[in-house]
Amino acid sequence: MPFGGGNKCGCCQKTVYFAEEVQCEGKSWHKSCFLCMVCKKNLDSTTVAVHGNEIYCKSCYGKKYGPKGYGFGGGAGTLSMDTGEGLGIKPEVQAPHRPTNNSNSSKFAQKAAGSDVCPRCGKTVYAAEKVIGGGNSWHKGCFRCAKCGKGLESTTLADRDGEIFCKGCYAKNFGPKGFGFGQGAGALAHSQ
Repeated sequence: MPFGGGNKCGCCQKTVYFAEEVQCEGKSWHKSCFLCMVCKKNLDSTTVAVHGNEIYCKSCYGKKYGPKGYGFGGGAGTLSMDTGEGLGIKPEVQAPHRPTNNSNSSKFAQKAAGSDVCPRCGKTVYAAEKVIGGGNSWHKGCFRCAKCGKGLESTTLADRDGEIFCKGCYAKNFGPKGFGFGQGAGALAHSQ
């Protein structure tokens, strides 16, 4: 420990006293200096990545020193809005949401040659993409609320007449109406 009461900070080179000390890789840092060199986020023992005398958050470290090129997109835990257009990759356009146009909601009327048919798009549903809800088999992409298009799960599903809805849209359209059945917290709904 050098003269002056403490070690020198790995960032600002000023004296680090015990009450404000963070240690990493045998070096001392002020808590306020223990930041990512790129994005300036606060770091701790679970988020720090060291490269020489520099400290980074794991995300910035991966961008700066991680593998580059096709197939190294950052992993399943990252979100990227890059569509690849700069590389000549055409972005996939999602089809617009369409409510079910099948007038016959019977489960048996939806069978074609022994296979399941999606009530939303009318195409065959194969086992790898099959989601069951409301008594029918759906494609994962078609398993959405008929009103708002929100993606559904078995716990967020309400069905009526062969169509599926999120619980919010179902309550608005088919739930009880009148005084005392507002949208919550004493609200009054005016419908004509």
